[in-house]
Amino acid sequence: MSDQIFELKGNLFTLSVLHLYSTDINLLAEQLYVKIAQAPKFFEGAPIVVNLIEVKNSTIDFVHLKSLIERMSFNAVGVCNGSDEQHKQAKAAGLSVLNYSQDVKSEPARVEPNTSVVEKTVYLPAQIINGAVRSGQQVYAKDRDLVVLGAVSHGAEVIADGNVHIYGTLRGRAIAGAKGLENAYIFCNKLEA
Repeated sequence: MSDQIFELKGNLFTLSVLHLYSTDINLLAEQLYVKIAQAPKFFEGAPIVVNLIEVKNSTIDFVHLKSLIERMSFNAVGVCNGSDEQHKQAKAAGLSVLNYSQDVKSEPARVEPNTSVVEKTVYLPAQIINGAVRSGQQVYAKDRDLVVLGAVSHGAEVIADGNVHIYGTLRGRAIAGAKGLENAYIFCNKLEA
């Protein structure tokens, strides 16, 4: 019997996605500087994937793009939703190509003029976590706020479709408004992310 020294397994990881709406790298640099200045340590070393769906038919300097992302202290993982040519150029620049199509926009359904559609999101009472969220844990509060009565450790992640309240120190990652709620906020006693 041989001693096995490794094992290959699939796993899921949470990665930040940079949705690119323009190929102007200088403008991207300006706007990224502003975003990162809001919480410099929060993004440090964060793995990031660039979603190309909105610039699929554009020419992109992937070497320059990768350099910019790494200069901003992100970890450039790869790209998704680009054209075949963009994927080829991204690979040549040392970026991986991920098969990810969740954000691909489909044509909206046709609605008859006399039909009115009202979409209402129902939010549930807040999900409460009594204690700390430890490294490696991920907590998701679907259609509700999330309240953590403790710290969120480095390497932990808390996500809510509503607001996130942390009555402790935030060292990990927190995402509020995960389904696109624009007025969702993150509240914490102390930020060390």
